[in-house]
Amino acid sequence: MSAYTCAKCGMSIGTMTCGKCGAELVHDTLTLEGGGTVAISSCPNGHGKVKSPMCCGEDMTCAI
Repeated sequence: MSAYTCAKCGMSIGTMTCGKCGAELVHDTLTLEGGGTVAISSCPNGHGKVKSPMCCGEDMTCAI
């Protein structure tokens, strides 16, 4: 299970699932045109991806 944690307040989020197939979303990164990266969560069955959660105005981190 991917757990996202806020570095500022310690809030964490556990399992997130795909609304189409029910599969647990997996942590991944998306490389932007400028070379930067964004944390994302994606469906392992190819149904899409979403930006990973934010808390306290910052991206939450995930230890893979």
